[in-house]
Amino acid sequence: MTHGLLWFPLLIAFVLLTGLGWIEKRRQALYRSWAKGAELAKLDSSGAARLKEGILCWSNFEAGKFNDKDSFEIKQLELVELMALSSGEAPLTNESQGQCRLRLIGSGKETDVPFADAERAREWMSQLMEKARCDL
Repeated sequence: MTHGLLWFPLLIAFVLLTGLGWIEKRRQALYRSWAKGAELAKLDSSGAARLKEGILCWSNFEAGKFNDKDSFEIKQLELVELMALSSGEAPLTNESQGQCRLRLIGSGKETDVPFADAERAREWMSQLMEKARCDL
């Protein structure tokens, strides 16, 4: 009896990990259909973003679907800044890593797109500015 009780926590852990894996697989499948046809797309722990037909929109995954947070028209883009995620208005240095946000500025509007990785955000920064120049 005690031998069986020792295996019970492992069984619970297995069931839990299997369930979490199924949720992640479902999230990635929904992301692929959400981002289909996008020129630029990302999925990370801070959410999803896509550039499609000149509109950058980002969302987060809640209750089995992607809920759109906000959008920004790329042809109105004037400036992109890399900012720290939680420290107010502090810009990120080139050596910084980790969570951050891209601040999109254009036509009197400022919006922030969260990123889980600063390196990926830097890549997006340059690609968005290239797209904005091409759309002009």
